[in-house]
Amino acid sequence: MRLSWCVAAAALAALPLAAQGPFSLRDLNADSVELAEGGKPVFVYNHGMVLANGAPEAKRRSSYLHPVYAPDGTVLTDDFPRDHWHHRGIFWTWPIVRAGGVKYDAWLIEGIKTRFVRWIQRQAPRLAVENGWFAGDRKLVTETVEIVAHPTHDQRRVLDFRIVLEAAGIPVELEGEPAQEKGYGGFSVRFAPRQETVITTDKGAEARDTDMVPHPWAQLEATYSGRRAGLRIDIDPANPAFPNGWCLRKYGFLGVNYPGRKTITLQPGAPLVMKYRVTLYSAQRQ
Repeated sequence: MRLSWCVAAAALAALPLAAQGPFSLRDLNADSVELAEGGKPVFVYNHGMVLANGAPEAKRRSSYLHPVYAPDGTVLTDDFPRDHWHHRGIFWTWPIVRAGGVKYDAWLIEGIKTRFVRWIQRQAPRLAVENGWFAGDRKLVTETVEIVAHPTHDQRRVLDFRIVLEAAGIPVELEGEPAQEKGYGGFSVRFAPRQETVITTDKGAEARDTDMVPHPWAQLEATYSGRRAGLRIDIDPANPAFPNGWCLRKYGFLGVNYPGRKTITLQPGAPLVMKYRVTLYSAQRQ
């Protein structure tokens, strides 16, 4: 698995210049920046505290991607869905965060919020940002995120994510959802409304929803307003506990469960590094 990841990266780097459209960045508003390739949107990164019309004020949030587009312009992600107000495009967060004897829920955005601190780099096709996890005015975790977009080739576009978490002062514990041993929490995607959904892993098409079954990758493909498109998540083999368990849902959700039902502790001076590759693709109807 480690070799296949490296081979894929080398292949992307070797793409001919003819396949490489120019990337650009523009501010959509005070809260969001859009990355485009050849004038066509790739994704929007929301760095400000945003809230959809009609959504509960308590669910205002930042530091995630939505909308995210397939190469043909199909919008793949959803934000503020009424069945799960807290779901948000491509995001990474945990339902159990403990610090100083207090339990917070970053998944449901209860008692703790991720907030933008500063840009590290804003040069297309690379974004790098420093965020903080704040309980009130107290920063518990420093989060740095790097997102690199690769040129579209053969109706496929790759985004590489590097997420680094470090306790800001005192140790911070992270844990997945304990209810029914679901274990969800970590790098996740909520999908836009669609039909004919198929979730596939290294084991083939998944017949049902699953929790905590380990896979090196998972993808969801579906029909969006008549257009077939999909998104795949690959876990970097260097990530801790690889291959991780997953939360796979036919209603439109893929999530890497790390640490799952175990507890990990973030320590000051000891950053946790996680890397994921997201492939966005347009597909012909079968």
